[in-house]
Amino acid sequence: MPTKRLERLMFIQGGACFFCKSALPKAEASIEHLFASANGGNNNEDNCVACCKWLNALLGSMSLKDKFQVVLNQRGNFQCPHVADASAALEHVAPPSLAPSIAPTIAKEDQFSLVVANLKQRGSSRPKTLKTLTSTVAAIFSKKLTPAQLAALIQRLHATGKISIEDEKVVYAL
Repeated sequence: MPTKRLERLMFIQGGACFFCKSALPKAEASIEHLFASANGGNNNEDNCVACCKWLNALLGSMSLKDKFQVVLNQRGNFQCPHVADASAALEHVAPPSLAPSIAPTIAKEDQFSLVVANLKQRGSSRPKTLKTLTSTVAAIFSKKLTPAQLAALIQRLHATGKISIEDEKVVYAL
């Protein structure tokens, strides 16, 4: 019988994500507290589920009500926000003729939302320099973004006022 909490949760859930039921590789898994620990939730297994790191970052310290709303908004077709191929995911929710044209827009929006959620969740341990922020954002996406995509995400954080950069130091306004 698995002894680590994450291993136990994954065993109980049949190796699948609690939310989307897709196969969940252990390297991409994390423990999501349904009632966020930041909001007083406990570490009991009744309050914990296994899901991917990206979804955990997205849900962060949302209230239980807000988390349910995220799931319900998917109208029975819950899709993990971290999809290696956005076009393939869109084929399930949009007509094939529309999927290629809207895939880049949705992928960028999801990426931006995940970065903001991850940075909020980090609290006082957010990256302090532009170099570290860039490395952190790259790590969120398992280093699969191009340098141009990374730069675009950092630029968007700056353009939307989420960050300001002063002498390579990053100041947050999340």
